[in-house]
Parts: sequence; structure tokens; C-alpha cells
Amino acid sequence: MSPYEQVKTKLTNLKISFDIVEHPAVYTTEEADKYIAGKAGVRTKSLFLTNRKKNTFYLVFMEDVKRLDMKNFAEIVGEKHIKFASEDLLMKKLGLKPGFVSIFGLLNNKEKDVQVYFEKSIVGNVPLTFHPNDNTKTIFVRMKGLEKFLNDLGYEYHVIEL
Repeated sequence: MSPYEQVKTKLTNLKISFDIVEHPAVYTTEEADKYIAGKAGVRTKSLFLTNRKKNTFYLVFMEDVKRLDMKNFAEIVGEKHIKFASEDLLMKKLGLKPGFVSIFGLLNNKEKDVQVYFEKSIVGNVPLTFHPNDNTKTIFVRMKGLEKFLNDLGYEYHVIEL
């Protein structure tokens, strides 16, 4: 089963509604936005981060036009230093390559050791956009559906101001 089929099957089994837009492979939110222009949804940026010791992991979702203040996020989570996780850690923890980071990578996190954070401004009733573990598609899912998905996998999430 392809990574996208895995996501689609999980959402369908959980009765979570979603929309899909297919497009050429993209590696940035700016590229993806060109193909979903005019469709209602919050364009998100998905960041996979770690602490200095590489023993705590964070998946952060925010508006794609915003930049993450790493120092501020480190303070929020009680760390001295936060950085982007390496390509190796991304593959090990989420089974994803750079350019594919998504909430749906949590399907591959057997250890359940990734903490999930949503920036407050994106949490609401408007669908959020993600790659469904495949960068040739953009999926639109409402927060209620994402909550159901996270709960089913055994994850808690945090809503924070960045």
C-alpha cells in the first residue's frame, strides 16, 4: 500500500471527510499553493524539530506564511535549544523525506514519541492543508477530523501562540 493509500484508508476507516487535490511533485508550501489556489483552507507549514540531545521530537503546524521563532518555541516547550531534525531522524521517526513532512507521518511513529503542536491561529473550522505522505497531493481536513485521527493513534496535541 502506498503512503497516500495508507492515509486515505485510515481517514476513511475513521469516517473523517477530506478533499484531495492532485498536482506535480512539490517540495515547499509556496509550490503547493499554486495548485490549490482558490480552494478554501488554511495553508499550513509542517515542521519536524528536535532538542539538542536529539531525544525529544516536535511536530509543529502553523500558517505557511509565518516563520517559527525557534527561541520562543524552545521556551514554550521548556528546552534550551531547538533545531530542525536531520533527514535521518525524519525518516526514522516519521518515515518521511524532506518536503513530505505532514501530520500523517505519525502513522509511522511506532514509538509514539513525537509531541504535536498547532499554532492557535490555524485551529478552527476551516480545513487545514497537508501532504498525505505524498508530495503529489494536497489534502484538506478539518480540525475535528485531525483530532479524531490523533486520538485514534494515541496522540495528545497542544495549541500554542507563536
